[in-house]
Amino acid sequence: MKATVEKTGILILAVIIIMAVSCKREKFPGSDDIIITWEVKSNIYNKDQAAVKAEFTIRNNSEVILNDESWTLYFNQSPRYVLNSGASSGAQVEQINGDWYRIFPEEGFELQPGEKFSVTYESRYWWIKESDAPHGLYFVFINSRGKEKIVTVNNFTIVPFERTEQLSRHFRDETPVPTPKVLFHQNKNLNELHRSFIPPIIPTPVSYIATSEMADLNDDFTIYYAPVLQSEALHLQNRIKDIFGWDINAIQGYSDDDFSINLIVENFSVNGKSENAYRLEVNEFGNVYIRGTDPAGVFYGIQSLIALLPLKAFSNGDMNNTWLPVVRIEDAPRFGYRGVHVDVSRNFFPKESIQKMIDILAFYKINTLHMHLTDDEGWRLEIKALPELTEVGGQRGHTTKDAAALHPAFGSGPFPYTDGKFGSGFYTQEDFMKILQYAHNRHIRVIPEINMPGHARAAIKAMEARYNYFMERGDEAAAEEFRLIDPEETSEYLSAQLFNDNVVNVARESTYRFFETVLDEIIEMYEKAGAPLDIIHVGGDEVPRGAWSASPMIDELMEKLDHIDNPQNMHAYFTERTLEIITSRGLKMAGWEEVALKDDADGNHVPNVAFADGNVIPYVWNNLWGAQDLAYRLANRGFPVVLCHVTAFYFDLSYNKDPKEPGLYWGGFVNTRDAWHYNPYDVFKTTTRDNMGRLVDIETEYRHMERLDPSARHKIMGVQAQLWSETILNPDLLEYYLLPKLVGFAESAWAKERVWETTASQNLRNRQVETEWNAFANALGQRELPRLAYIFGGYNYRIPAPGAILVDGFLEANTEFPGLQIRYTTDGSKPGPESALYTGKIKLSVDSVKVRAFDASGRSSRTIDVENNSLIP
Repeated sequence: MKATVEKTGILILAVIIIMAVSCKREKFPGSDDIIITWEVKSNIYNKDQAAVKAEFTIRNNSEVILNDESWTLYFNQSPRYVLNSGASSGAQVEQINGDWYRIFPEEGFELQPGEKFSVTYESRYWWIKESDAPHGLYFVFINSRGKEKIVTVNNFTIVPFERTEQLSRHFRDETPVPTPKVLFHQNKNLNELHRSFIPPIIPTPVSYIATSEMADLNDDFTIYYAPVLQSEALHLQNRIKDIFGWDINAIQGYSDDDFSINLIVENFSVNGKSENAYRLEVNEFGNVYIRGTDPAGVFYGIQSLIALLPLKAFSNGDMNNTWLPVVRIEDAPRFGYRGVHVDVSRNFFPKESIQKMIDILAFYKINTLHMHLTDDEGWRLEIKALPELTEVGGQRGHTTKDAAALHPAFGSGPFPYTDGKFGSGFYTQEDFMKILQYAHNRHIRVIPEINMPGHARAAIKAMEARYNYFMERGDEAAAEEFRLIDPEETSEYLSAQLFNDNVVNVARESTYRFFETVLDEIIEMYEKAGAPLDIIHVGGDEVPRGAWSASPMIDELMEKLDHIDNPQNMHAYFTERTLEIITSRGLKMAGWEEVALKDDADGNHVPNVAFADGNVIPYVWNNLWGAQDLAYRLANRGFPVVLCHVTAFYFDLSYNKDPKEPGLYWGGFVNTRDAWHYNPYDVFKTTTRDNMGRLVDIETEYRHMERLDPSARHKIMGVQAQLWSETILNPDLLEYYLLPKLVGFAESAWAKERVWETTASQNLRNRQVETEWNAFANALGQRELPRLAYIFGGYNYRIPAPGAILVDGFLEANTEFPGLQIRYTTDGSKPGPESALYTGKIKLSVDSVKVRAFDASGRSSRTIDVENNSLIP
């Protein structure tokens, strides 16, 4: 008996030891245990095609052996077609879908603790920025029993972009890297002006007449307003409270008493415009008269009144010795449509961020907010009839490609709703109605975009989840009611963002039932909010070739359609059907330029004049690659057009080529000057470089392109700036991308025609542009930027780094926006507000200097390092 007990005890002890050893072996690495670096090796190694070679190095600092079945590394990266997966290095890189990639081990792989390995891979095009690098990295580890554990990566390093082959886009890249000396050269024609020579208000009024007198500002003001202007009076009352802390009375009526502000509606016109026009008068007695042709005109007059306030009023609410100029302003907008588009699908921005954005849009007299609510990577608006749209389409997390769920994108990571990530989220109907009301009170209309038939992966996956739910319960009718795909379709395609499953099937009746259901709930939201809705944007862009090419449903429908014999033109069929739904509800359809195009017999995009009856509004983004005249071709054929041109108005494109400057650059680089230097009626004159920075001979290269017919000028509704959010990872970056580009855009959208727009001589035109830009840049540096630090609680705007050279010990420096201060250090420390102030060329007995720009609020640019003997290129 004793022997049996001893044997049993030994057996139990052995089992415990084995289990302990087994548990030790089954331990997973932690977030800090795997160290990863990533480096671009070259963008210019392949002369035959544009390609980039990059390398991961992965070090195993855990206690766990990594083998060929125990791990996969997932990440997001700018979508590029993989040319070489790195096979034979022990692991391979695979682009799964969109910007979602993985690295997985090859057979026989083993990485012992303390060891490292590298995998080099090649992709199409190029990566030249830190924002191009992989992000949102995480491992899925699998133990021998098949148990999975997701572990995010904490130790990830991007090797700096320093070499020419890392900083250039292939061999055709002519855009210089913005080194200190390059910036110095670019800024050399700018000089600081007295404030009397800079625009007093942006956007610049049609007429501004000021005397040398000033009117005192104090808390004795009373607002008097016409009955229809109660909302505008409340807005002014609140703005004065926010800025000065004064509780100003607002009374319905009129008064000529001293220190009265009168808000009035009258009939008049300014520069031939009678809508949204205003007259603002400040007299020597402190009386303010704001007359508008409508409430919106009065509102814009209020914005100009606020813009006249001195900077110190915003910085500390100082009411001592605060004055307004005695002035008379007459003003009206150049365009009735002045829009900004924000993509809340790729990355989600909460209601409060959008409302803060609306505040600054209204201040710069923007009147349209185009909200891109849906795309492949997210559905952001609650639709109560279809809760799956936000339950499934409103969040991203680790899954499989074919699951009825959304995988990570843009670094959102494996877990939905992670703090600091903005891949998950949506607006409840209550949230959205509050946005509508907030915008409406500031004379901004909100145009909702529901993107179809392409860019629809979030909707497709949500409706597949709905389909699965009802099929599991045996309710086939409910399952099919809103389904968006042909399950028998075998079409092969690849979208611009490298999705192969993002196009709805336009032959399904349930597709149009889905569209109607969504549209009717949106209409109801607008009605409840008391906000106007006259345009619904359907997206309609980038349907990839090959979509619908192998769909039994499409084939069956095309046999019944006499006017369509090409699956690609089923896009036009979708437009026909959705247009009918939209117009039956008293609305107009907007879409990106593709909604107004069709394929001809040769496969070329040509205007589809069947839609040129005024109910379809193309938003034209393309003014490159031979499409510089596309907007005019459409307008000349009767389409109302919104100009959204990429080279001037794509604000998600990076400010410049600095590898630390975030943003995209497929269409080139866009800065504040580009948004300002825009000729809406002759875009050829301002499209002076291609996306690779090559200077265009506009007289030769654009000679045979179609010009805008004078009789079609009225078809240009206006202009719109775009903020696509693939690289805009949080609300702070949203503000950084927007500001100060918005200020340049506002001038192009509102101000009257600039003299250089109609100057025939290119040399004279260039001189006029330089003179006017110098004045505008001074307004930015001296006034607009520092005000952004305070107004509406302050914004995360960008201050450009200064230009500088250090030649033979002499430092010379300048800035893109004269009026900014430049400070420097010679001891290697970062310049601060108390560092030496640069006032002119100075002799320094050092080999390097650190330089930084500051505005009047104390906000600053990046610090730049200037080495001795730098030469102007």
